[in-house]
Amino acid sequence: MAEDVLLKHEALVNELKKYLGNTKFNLIFKSKTAELSKPEQFLIKMEMSRLSQPIDRFIDLRGSVTGQVKPYEYKGKQHFMDDTAIEVFEAAIKQHKGYTLGVYEAVMNTENNHRILQKKSLEKPKITEEDKNLTTTVIKFAAYETRREERMNYSIKVKIEYNSQNKIAATTSDISLSGCKVKLASQYKLKKGELLTLHLAGLEQEFELGLKHGIEYEVVAIENTSNEFNHIRLKRTFRENNTAFDHFLESFIHGNKRRYKVNLDNTLDAVISKGYEQYYIPRVNSLYVFISQKNGVYYPNLSLTTENNLFIQRYFTDESKIPCLYSVLNHKRIRTLALKPVAVKEEYLYTFTHVNAGKVYYYSAMRSELEQQPQLKNLFLGFGSQRDSWRCFKIQLMPSHSEDAYIPLSLPKSLGKNIEKLNKPPSPRVEGAIKDVKYLILLTQVSNKHEQQHYQQYTFNKALVNKIKYFGHSKHQSPPELNTVPLEYVNLRSNKRYLYKTSVVINTQDAVLHGHTRDFSVFGLQLECNQEVKLKKGDIVSLSFPDLQKITKSYSLNLIQYEVMAVSKSLTTINLKAHTEKDVPHTGVEFFTLLINSNKQKLKVAEESPKVPGLSTALRNMVTKTLCQFPIYLNKSMAHFEIGAMGFGLYSSPLHIILQNFALLNAKTDLSNIITKAHITDVITPNIKDRSRQDPPLEFSLIINFDPKKENIADAITSQCVLGTDCSEFKRQVSQGLKSELVFIMRLYISRTGRLDTDYLANELQYVSQYALHKAKDLEDTLWSVSGVGDIIDVSDEALEHLSLNQQQVEQMSRRKLIWLNRLR
Repeated sequence: MAEDVLLKHEALVNELKKYLGNTKFNLIFKSKTAELSKPEQFLIKMEMSRLSQPIDRFIDLRGSVTGQVKPYEYKGKQHFMDDTAIEVFEAAIKQHKGYTLGVYEAVMNTENNHRILQKKSLEKPKITEEDKNLTTTVIKFAAYETRREERMNYSIKVKIEYNSQNKIAATTSDISLSGCKVKLASQYKLKKGELLTLHLAGLEQEFELGLKHGIEYEVVAIENTSNEFNHIRLKRTFRENNTAFDHFLESFIHGNKRRYKVNLDNTLDAVISKGYEQYYIPRVNSLYVFISQKNGVYYPNLSLTTENNLFIQRYFTDESKIPCLYSVLNHKRIRTLALKPVAVKEEYLYTFTHVNAGKVYYYSAMRSELEQQPQLKNLFLGFGSQRDSWRCFKIQLMPSHSEDAYIPLSLPKSLGKNIEKLNKPPSPRVEGAIKDVKYLILLTQVSNKHEQQHYQQYTFNKALVNKIKYFGHSKHQSPPELNTVPLEYVNLRSNKRYLYKTSVVINTQDAVLHGHTRDFSVFGLQLECNQEVKLKKGDIVSLSFPDLQKITKSYSLNLIQYEVMAVSKSLTTINLKAHTEKDVPHTGVEFFTLLINSNKQKLKVAEESPKVPGLSTALRNMVTKTLCQFPIYLNKSMAHFEIGAMGFGLYSSPLHIILQNFALLNAKTDLSNIITKAHITDVITPNIKDRSRQDPPLEFSLIINFDPKKENIADAITSQCVLGTDCSEFKRQVSQGLKSELVFIMRLYISRTGRLDTDYLANELQYVSQYALHKAKDLEDTLWSVSGVGDIIDVSDEALEHLSLNQQQVEQMSRRKLIWLNRLR
């Protein structure tokens, strides 16, 4: 047996592998194998030839190794490997003079690969108490793939022939036109990439297939399922060019797929991942800004907005409704940030505005810029924080690729032309809009009144106030256009808005104003006032509708209370929602419900048609493939919530790295040491249980002391959770941790979810329903159980500035933290 020969001379084979790529390999081979028999020489030479075959396989080690996986590009193709694999890959490429099967196998067999580690374990591991605590599902963002055709669960007898051996009996577990999975006794050893011949004995007993010489397949993967059997994944090489058999097999699968059931694994995984993604993206509190490069200059070109992050876009919009991020996120700052030697480049941005002659002027500084100019640092922070417009933002910049805009359905392409139509790549207009994109920035507002008050205590030389102009941004005559793209999400709004203009009288505490409606819904409306208003978010006003009162006697449309939700920069446009009290009917809600239901044919829906159809989806896909945050999903359980799932994307946050350090970043994990049961029942649940999807995210703070020297996560972490952003009560815990531990202060934003956007998943759910209705129902039940979405962001560097700590200890701890995190990244 060839396998026996290779095992017998394993040391020699491994030695010869080191010489692959050497120009004198044939001489070396002849010398090293001189004492072997001709058949043995032949088999070993065939193994060397197999390893030297050039290939173009995609390497994706996400979830397959203990190391931290990151993007790695080779000859225009992006792979995902950890540092260990990259080191092996580069060394093997150099040795083999290109990407060969030997390179691929070397990468797939590194010491920290889960499959290799599993092989080293001789016993099946016992389920421990720790395993029982792994109740939180880990959702990998954008980790799904498309199949070319359907796989059918079908078991038939087959005969396998390889290395000129006698035919070995086996059975299939699934089959498709271009591949199959075979159940083979574990005593037979196959290798990935090996070629074999499959005789479909079970089918040939019933049908005349004309397959005298069998069908050639290549081994794609080997799954060690038990001590007795392995599952071998195979793909066809199509060397036979047997179109008659191809047509037969395609027709056979299509005709029997309801009887034998279609393999739905890919689609099930995709529905779960996409379902959790569509809950998360619309609820994120960070603004997505896409940075393009043209003629060597970086500039913000696109922003993706949601209900939760639109306030940031509005903050950076001036009196003429022109976005001003091009000044703040300018070429110099982007270039400096991009040079940082980490995957996700982070900074803090401080800003305030000044209004002069009705024009809004922006002033801003990066933290690193202030550190370089200590004489102006106190001036900027002390002076700027006196303004109501003072803000602090966390910036996270990471590479973004236009090819990530295309995520096809997970459905087999063989289902028909409808799937081909749905799977079309982005249109030329969309490609034109994103072709120059190089980076994605997450802009998160992290300022709060406690930290602003602390900055207000900074003293500065008032004689230097004029130097504040150094941080100002002048207005450009023809600024580059920043296209604001609203996220398209079917169920984002709870009620449709209808365009309608009617007079309104607005009663505030100080004045009586006049205006008209621009649009209304059952629960809210937008008004245009005849003059500027002195209102802010949260104010309660009373509205009267004199013209609408003329058409109804059933309702008194006088002095109805509404809450201000937003006021435009021009101070003339107001968004309001009905101000309701528990169990008390709201006249406005009742009237507008009746008005809408009675006039749906006449009223025009205020739908915002996209400027570039498909652009929102493309940007959404690019965001999904570049996740760097820590999403959590809350399920309702009896009277409180529990964390049912957490998200994991391309880039790891510090919490992902901590979990990975304790081997807790697999299919299931345990977050109970980071967000404890007491945090959920005593802090989170009481504050979010009565909130609705329309409410903005609620802010919590997580204060974590982490000792990386501990072997158990329960011993390594001390965690506190508090509503709001004031961490001063935990100053003692933080101060003690600075000496020998790593201290993290995280901001946790939690929103209640609305209805599931089933339209986004409709095609895949429908496909699953055709073959396994119960599975489709289970999927929907799982996704409908999500009641809240959380986003955890590390704000340690900014928050530690405001706790009056020993700055030398803070700096020493920050250096230790950076070294530890980068060691695992």
